[in-house]
Parts: sequence; structure tokens; C-alpha cells
Amino acid sequence: MTTFDANPFAHRSNIEYELPPFALIRDEHYLPAFVAGCEQQRGEIQAIIDAPGAPTFENTIVELEKSGQVLTRVLNVFYNKSSSDTSDVLDAIESELAPKLAAHSDAIKLNPAMFERIKSLYENRESLNLNSEDGWLLERYYKDLIYAGAHLSESERIELMQINEELSSLEVLFSKNVLSDTNELAVVVKSVERLDGLSENEISAAAAAAKDRGLAGSWLIGAVNFSGNPALASLKDRELRKEIMQASLQKANRNNSHDNKLIILKIVKLRAQRAKLFGFNTHAEYITAEQTAGNPKNIHAMLEKIAPAAIRNARTEAEDLKLAASDLSEINSWDWDFYTEQVRLEKYNIDTSIMRPYFELDCVLNDGVFFAAGKLFGLVFKERPDLITYHSEARAFEVNNEDGSHVGLFIGDFFTRDSKRGGAWMNNLVDQSSLLNQLPVVVNNLNIPKPPQGQPALLTFDETTTLFHEFGHALHGLLSRVKYPRVSGTNVQRDFVEFPSQVNEMWILWPEVVENYARHYVTGEKLPQEWIDNLKAAAAFNEGHATTSYLAAAILDLAWHSITSDDDVTDVEAFESRVIKEYGLDFGPVPTRYRSTYFSHIFAGGYSAGYYGYIWSEVLDADTVDWFKENGGLLRKNGERFRDCLLSRGGSIDSMQMFRDFRGRDSKIEPLLKRRGLL
Repeated sequence: MTTFDANPFAHRSNIEYELPPFALIRDEHYLPAFVAGCEQQRGEIQAIIDAPGAPTFENTIVELEKSGQVLTRVLNVFYNKSSSDTSDVLDAIESELAPKLAAHSDAIKLNPAMFERIKSLYENRESLNLNSEDGWLLERYYKDLIYAGAHLSESERIELMQINEELSSLEVLFSKNVLSDTNELAVVVKSVERLDGLSENEISAAAAAAKDRGLAGSWLIGAVNFSGNPALASLKDRELRKEIMQASLQKANRNNSHDNKLIILKIVKLRAQRAKLFGFNTHAEYITAEQTAGNPKNIHAMLEKIAPAAIRNARTEAEDLKLAASDLSEINSWDWDFYTEQVRLEKYNIDTSIMRPYFELDCVLNDGVFFAAGKLFGLVFKERPDLITYHSEARAFEVNNEDGSHVGLFIGDFFTRDSKRGGAWMNNLVDQSSLLNQLPVVVNNLNIPKPPQGQPALLTFDETTTLFHEFGHALHGLLSRVKYPRVSGTNVQRDFVEFPSQVNEMWILWPEVVENYARHYVTGEKLPQEWIDNLKAAAAFNEGHATTSYLAAAILDLAWHSITSDDDVTDVEAFESRVIKEYGLDFGPVPTRYRSTYFSHIFAGGYSAGYYGYIWSEVLDADTVDWFKENGGLLRKNGERFRDCLLSRGGSIDSMQMFRDFRGRDSKIEPLLKRRGLL
């Protein structure tokens, strides 16, 4: 027995659903498992290359799919842990892992002998008699290697590996800086009177957050990862709102040790150099060539249809806010959310603050999110407190079909903490694959403020929306039924991945669903029908602001990644300002959803030149929501069609072909424009 055999990652877990053995995993296990996993996979790759006879689909592609299982196990656990519950030790490990992992990946993808085997199979694919999933997988591998640079000369491959290694380190550093500065920019309030407007529950949570930081007797308004803060909608103290907003807009941009400006300039330069190696003018062209969009021009063509209407609506909304804020000469960004709530109340009789008691976390989860999934797909959820997860707040739920057959395991980690990065996301701990005989284990992470001990977690309507959205990603992973891990679950083109999650938001106010979960946590009273009707009537309310804020971030992403290797950008703030202004989206009261220095999606999160994907996917989503409504809505037959045509297929066929198979035609943009009030 080797020393590594005692490592929890050495063997497949014998816990149900192959849930990683978190009770045994310690920080000191990650690096040895990573080293052993890389060594094992290198041996497996060499065995494929040395296989006697001509390359076949089985001895090359299938064996590639089986390779690296130890490495996959450790990386799935490590990156989930480092994003949801990091520490100084994990940060140090991540900094060490990043360049080594990039080098390991490049050693496989840039191996000339491996490329020749796959190229030979691809060029002779018509004679291999492959089924559609096998054929698509072969095409993915071939294009993956081309995309990675396997076809480059030896000197170019060496340059590429150096670029990838440096980029991986810079991206980790960017993320660490954002988390550190976000924590530092939490606003400490000394007097409870300044919190007028917040609910008793929110004030208690702020006191508990301050106490956790050794600031007993104060209140802490934690910063969030995007521009602004949910508290701005309720706080009556204008100076406090201003302080919170201005702190929010300065994340990782304060010329301190967490400043990201120089890191951004290095990242975009390196990405442009890499694109040039591949024969592309820009990183944006390089990235979008493999997406459903095809190229940046197609993206701009869509965004340019939306931007003028969005900014026009935002300016009209600002005029409405001025009328509500009769005591102010102008509306600023820190005023927008506060007066929006007043206008919403006046126009639609909606006060979102008094709705929170109707959105208690467990009710929303069990009687809303899970209930809708049960009605649509026949899924049954059972909480498993006996299963040990990576954090005491991460809850495990067994997911079965109605006939008792196993679907997978869902883990919900809902509360914010200083060790968790901002935002909301879905991870896999185990990838579904019939080849490896694995069912999926998926995680949803949110950042809901944790209530004091014994108090209920009451969600905002936005947080409720986020929960439904992220569970849409979870469904994409849970319902995957493919053979190969490479195309499992959410392993689809980046600008398609948000589509299923956005569709899942439609059930929030669906009559049968909202009636089941939106109940007062004390009295059990249903959310009044009048409020539900008003929420629906106000669906396009404030969409000028929301769309403008989002579009500014999307075009900022495309602009950074449209820089060529010869361009010399030196001033991050000036570049950001110019780009947004040139698109006609510069409007002081509506800042971009993400400023460059805390835009983790694109500089640390895999969405580089891809943030447009949210609205690109929303075109498909809005069209699909129309289909559900036309066909009766929350019916099992509709869910089964969506499951069979889309969710179960992962990335095993072309993404847009999946949509056409489901919808019966190509998508139309009109449903999106109507939804956002932009027609």
C-alpha cells in the first residue's frame, strides 16, 4: 500500500452517490492528490499514444474520457471549497495549483502525438460509423485541441504554455483581490438610528455580522460583488446610502495591495497575444468563434438593437424618480433603488419590503423550487442531514424520480460568509456519466445574509429569483443523461449555458407554484393575489435601469477583449469610461453592473468575451417561456419534452440544434424585447 492510498482522493468514494468523503478531507490532502492525479493522467495519456495499431475511437477518445479521474475528483472538491469557504491556506494552495494545472493541461492538449491521433480520426470520421453522440464528442476533442493550439509550431506551443501559466496565476490573484477588498469595504454603522428603513431581521443580521468581526455594538453592511447593495432600496439615510454605493464602486480600485488595475492590463495583453498565436485579431474573436454567436459582430448587432431603447427607458425612469424625490435636485446612483421602491409602490401598489415574510427560505426551496421541479419532471427531494458536506451550512438533498430510481444529489449552500466569494453559482462535485457509472452531485451557492440564531431567513424577491435561477443550472446537471463526462450537464457552449436557468425563473409567479410556497412564515397567509397581479403588471418596471446596467458590463467585456496585441491601453478607468460613453450607455445614475476591477466573471470566472451570453441566452429563454405558456405551462408532458430535448442531453449535440429540436424552429428576438419593455 502506497502512502497516497490513504489519501481520501485516491479512490472513488464509497459514500452514496460518490459524495466526496468530506469528514476525512483535510487541507494537506489537496496538493499530494493533485500531484498524484497529474502523474496518473500523464501515464494514461502515454498509454493511449503507445497503443499498438492504428488509432480508434475506443482506444483514443474513450480512453481519454476515462483518464484523469483522481485529478477530476480533487479539482472538483478543491475549487468548490476555495470559492465557497476559502482560507489563507487554500488561497496559497490555489496560487500554487493554478500555473501547475495550466501546464499539465497544456502538456496534454499540446502533445503532437495525441493531436495526430485525434486529427487522423477526425479526418476519417465518415468511415468510423459513429453514432451522433460519439461523432459530436470526436468533433469536440478535435476542435478543443485546435482551440488550445495543438496545431502550432513547437516554438509557438512553448510561448502559448508560458502565456497560459501566467494567465492562470493572474486570474487567481484577481479573484483574491476582489474577495479581500469586498470584505474590507463593508460599511460599519455605529448608530442603529442610521439603519432606519431596514427590517428588524435585517438589523439583527447586520449586528450579528459586526459581532462576527469583533465589532460588537456596531452594525455591518457587507459589500456585494456587483455595483450597489440590496440595502440601498430600504435605507432612509441618504448619506449612508451614498457611502455604501461609493464603497461598492471602488472594489479593487483603491491603489492598495488589492488593486486590480495593473492585473487587468496584463491579462488583456496576454489574452490578445494568445489570440494572435491562433490567427485571430482579438481574444473576443478567438472566444466567440467556438460559441453559438460565431463572432463579435453578431453580438454587437443584437446589443445595438437593444441599447438605444434601454438607455431611453432608463432616462424616462429617472424622470419618474425625480417626481417621487421632490426634495432632491437630481437622482444619483445611491438614490435609484430607494426611490424606485416608492415609484413601484405608487404605480403598481408594490412594496417589496413587506413581501419578505412571505419568502422564507425553506418554504421557497421546498414548496417552490422543489415543488415546481416535481410537477414538471416528477422529481422527489429528500433532505439527508446524515450526509456530511464541505461546510456545516451546506445541506444535502437526495433526488429521485417518482418510481424511486436515483437521479443524483443536490447540495444547497445559501448563506453569505467572509470566506465565500460573492454572487451565486452552480458547481459539480461529481459529473454524470454512464461511461464511468456516475450520477451527478451538484452544488448551488448563494449569498443570502444569514439571520441571527433562531430567526427565519426571509428572502427578497430578487433573492427568490436567484434561487430559482441557480436551481435551473442544478437541474441541467441533475437531469443530464449522457455517456461521456466531457459533454455532461452544463458542459455546453458558454453563451447557451444560462438558457435553462433563465427558463426556470418563469415558475416564480406561476399560480400553482406561488400559491404553494409564498406564505407568511408566522400566519401561513398566502401572498395576496393583488400583490401577485401587481408584480406581473410591473414585470417590465425598472427594466431600463436593469438592461442599461447589464449592457454596459457586456460591452465593457467585449471592449477589453477586442484589444489587439499591438494596442497600448494604460488607463483602466479612462478606457472603461470611453467605451461605455461610445455605446451611448453613460448615465451617472445607472453605473455598469460590474466595473472592470471587480468584474470577476471575465477576469477570473470563465466568462471572458462571454458576458453577453446572459442576454443572448435570454432570447432563447423568452421564446421558450412563450412555448410553455402556449402549451399549458406547468405540465409533466411539457417538462418531459424540455428534459428529453435539452436538459438530459448536456452538450452531447450542437446547442442550437437542441433548441431547434425543442422549439421546432430558430429563435426569435421579439419575445425578449416585449418582456423587457423594449419594443
